[in-house]
Amino acid sequence: MIDEKILKRLNAPTKKERLDNLRQEALSADFPPMNPRFINNHIHTFYSFSPYSPSAAVYAARAEGLCTAGIVDHDSMGGAEEFIEAGKILGLPVTVGVEARVSMAGTPFERLRTNNPDQLGVSYMVLHAVPHENIPMVQAFFAPLREARNRRNRQMAQAISRSSGLKIDFDRDVLPLSMFHDGGGVTERHLMQALARKEDPGRGMFKEYDRIGELKKDFIPRVYVDATDECPAVKDYIAFAGKTGGILAYAYLGDVTQSPTGDKKAQAFEDAHLDELFETIHALGIRAVTYMPTRNSDQQLQRVRKLCDGYGMMQISGEDINSPRQRFVIEKMKEERFTNLIDSTWKLIKHENGGILP
Repeated sequence: MIDEKILKRLNAPTKKERLDNLRQEALSADFPPMNPRFINNHIHTFYSFSPYSPSAAVYAARAEGLCTAGIVDHDSMGGAEEFIEAGKILGLPVTVGVEARVSMAGTPFERLRTNNPDQLGVSYMVLHAVPHENIPMVQAFFAPLREARNRRNRQMAQAISRSSGLKIDFDRDVLPLSMFHDGGGVTERHLMQALARKEDPGRGMFKEYDRIGELKKDFIPRVYVDATDECPAVKDYIAFAGKTGGILAYAYLGDVTQSPTGDKKAQAFEDAHLDELFETIHALGIRAVTYMPTRNSDQQLQRVRKLCDGYGMMQISGEDINSPRQRFVIEKMKEERFTNLIDSTWKLIKHENGGILP
């Protein structure tokens, strides 16, 4: 966990300031040795939603002894180049990608729930290991989708005002909380952050993020507007992913009985249809699956890993980092059975760097 004074410096307004401050902090930092078993490929920054800039996220990962770190912001690679530069400053190999929601229309899952708590027929996919020269291509692809998402965000902001009795103005109260001006995305969590600040503007960071998690779980269902225009069709997105040279992965969630981060209620996701889901995504051309070992039971992990092996799917892992109370370390990586996930991480890093490990 980063000291709040350091976090403030690493969250400075501009990329140049953040990287300059990171160089200064690196001079006096007492980092632990890198643990070769500690990897995390699913870190969000404030280019989607998180208390961390890309520089701060890399610093936090290095401070906890990770040997690699990966950025996957929602609908944006606006922070990817800073993440790469921050990794170079701290000597931490990194991997970059993007997380997006895609429409499953035209597949057996167009009216079923997969890994999305808010909407049927829409699935989360993660495009990992984007070659660095293609970051601008990905960013350009998502630009109109971020605009489309904001049209829906405005509708939800109005619904929040009606439902809560607290006036939420999207341009005044929500947009300034995001990095939209610099190519970042605006998520439902930004809406809940605006509401949390209206409720109690004096909350500290930890209590504010606790409240955001509660509101996302309990309040979003009351105001949610279905995502449509911002969700590319799954076949179109697979074709685009191929052009980028990245590795597209379905993000397995699994039925939730208790949310470790407090932002998901108990809910059934894709487990009842998992065999058919693997058959479907493999037929579509997806050749990787990402999952979060800490969130799943041993039974779930055994099943998804067996299906990955059966279909020859690359297995990628990380823990969803978007709150200050979360640790970047995945303790389960200490278990020998997850060595394949560590090996996959180095393959991602090698892949996006043109076959060379930095």
